[in-house]
Amino acid sequence: MTFELLFALGKSFLFVFAALLPILNPAATAPIFLGLTEGASASTRALLARRIARNMIFLMVGSMLVGSYVLDFFGISLPIVRVGGGLIVASAAWRLLNTSHASDDRRTALAEAFTPDHARRQAFYPLTFPISCGPGSIAAAITVGVALHDQQLGLSLARIGGGVLAVLAIGIVLYLAFRYAQRLLRPLGEAGTVIFLRLSAFILLCLGVQIVWDGLSELLRGLLTT
Repeated sequence: MTFELLFALGKSFLFVFAALLPILNPAATAPIFLGLTEGASASTRALLARRIARNMIFLMVGSMLVGSYVLDFFGISLPIVRVGGGLIVASAAWRLLNTSHASDDRRTALAEAFTPDHARRQAFYPLTFPISCGPGSIAAAITVGVALHDQQLGLSLARIGGGVLAVLAIGIVLYLAFRYAQRLLRPLGEAGTVIFLRLSAFILLCLGVQIVWDGLSELLRGLLTT
């Protein structure tokens, strides 16, 4: 039983990590962070990176743990949530596959609208939301949170624990990407960034299709048993 719980924890960790990391995409938002904090000292950027990572973790964990109960309150079934959320994830992945890395009009406009002093006062908005963690990321967190539920309480807790650990790991990645953005992005170059985005988007597209298939399978089983 212990091995089964550990296996469920590890599997959910990989699932949530692979599903949310491409959407949050710290590598893509790191240049925007640098633009918003241009002229700031290294200590100021480190402080902002910690605050942004902390805010992102709270948002993602809250959406993953509470979002499904909010949906249950409105009487929305879990298979429907899986189908709808999977479509959102797949749609986001499709946009990433077909969007040029050089142009992100919305985030660039937000970045240009804030001075470094203003950015320091706005660690949550807009540095955390919506630049680092937008509505699409929150919707994806709700979707994967629903997918972690199981009829057995032990397995459900193990999966949720793995999901929370995955969000913490993503928070560390986000912190490191922002804290050392200037160093990390220098050798990568534009071409390497584009390749990274395309591979991440393809993995995300496959995960979205899998979530949709799981929801459709439950709906079809329900129809066959009625």
